[in-house]
Amino acid sequence: MALLDIKNIHKSFGGTEVLRGIGFSMEKGDVVAIIGSSGSGKTTLLRCINFLETPDSGSISIDGGEIFNAEKSYTDAEIRKNRLNFGMVFQSFNLFPQYTALKNVMLAQQLSISRGLPRSEKEKELERIRERSLSLLNAVGLEDRAGAYPCELSGGQQQRVAIARALAMNPAILCFDEPTSALDPELTREVLRVIKELKTKGMTMIVVTHEMEFARNVADRVIFMSDGVIEEDGAPEAVFGSPISPKTRAFLSRPEL
Repeated sequence: MALLDIKNIHKSFGGTEVLRGIGFSMEKGDVVAIIGSSGSGKTTLLRCINFLETPDSGSISIDGGEIFNAEKSYTDAEIRKNRLNFGMVFQSFNLFPQYTALKNVMLAQQLSISRGLPRSEKEKELERIRERSLSLLNAVGLEDRAGAYPCELSGGQQQRVAIARALAMNPAILCFDEPTSALDPELTREVLRVIKELKTKGMTMIVVTHEMEFARNVADRVIFMSDGVIEEDGAPEAVFGSPISPKTRAFLSRPEL
């Protein structure tokens, strides 16, 4: 059974149809890279999967259980619960500037502490969250920067804090939206190294990326999107080595790639 199953997702903004019947599935531990030109619908698809946008039609299932169907209505509480299946890492980091790296990782976990707990139990839970957050920062190579504020961190360090924060809620799937687009080549390597390490640990990931080398060498599957549809979907060696679609061939032949 697929871990994630997406069926017939459509999404329009005003009179513009951005997603036109997107569907794919992935297994636990898969790394899927989504590539394509700007405006092809990649980020909108990721935002629909994460419930940051609401699809106009289609469905999303996790482990065989439907968590979204456009024909049904959902309360805010249900949407928040379903969103916990996914961790999101944005291209612009989206860290809270007034909080340290450690606090940024702790914050969402702290909100999950039951208000009804006795004070002593809350303190124990808070210490557990603190230790776990430090462990996550250590996993991305930043335990020694736990007390630093975002303005004191490089772009690569900020993105690694964002990855630790996304992992903090134990998502089933980690989603990246162009995680290296705001970084120079050296910092890009920093972040991609962390993503590669997550792959070795079996993390299921969807990575919208413009890094073709990463898509070719790290992803298990590559999806090429164009004009709101999946134009090509296959193993990296097939998509890069012998693409079927003329649009895929044209995209991959661009000199900047």
